[in-house]
Amino acid sequence: MSFVSTLDGHVEKAARSILGMRLRTEFQGRVTEILLTEVEAYGGSDDAASHAYRGPTERNRSMFGPPGTLYVYRSYGVHWCANVATGPEGTGRAVLLRGGVPLEGKAVMQKRRGRLDQLADGPGKLAQALGIDAIHDGTSVIDGPVRLLPRLGEVPSIVATPRIGIAKAKERAWRFVLVR
Repeated sequence: MSFVSTLDGHVEKAARSILGMRLRTEFQGRVTEILLTEVEAYGGSDDAASHAYRGPTERNRSMFGPPGTLYVYRSYGVHWCANVATGPEGTGRAVLLRGGVPLEGKAVMQKRRGRLDQLADGPGKLAQALGIDAIHDGTSVIDGPVRLLPRLGEVPSIVATPRIGIAKAKERAWRFVLVR
């Protein structure tokens, strides 16, 4: 199954498919890679918690791109957060990459984060550890500088919970966590 077909479906299904995949960057010869252990789905115009709820804007235009488009935004003016567009182009559906476990380039992640632990256990931390920022917005996780790679094995178990840090549409259990 290709990545595009994995991402080109309902956002909830795409989020479950992304969980357990690897996210890899290579910038200026520095490679970093994590195992994605936590994601959240955002449903576009039918999801009041989504940045795409009110339609396309300059800030969220990448959410409306083809499946696999990286949507990077600044959260509260402090942290970069990375999402992967899913579903048919134009729908504004995306999966927030919330957390992961370092697989490669841990020393690079530690330097970028300025600490030895808790390197990618939150969406802002994940982007900082991997070196993802505004310049990557609109690129492809299929063949761009930030790559989504296949799972290393079977995903043992996935738990669905309500999403975190939102004020609207809290009832949707669209946060997915890998249980090992």
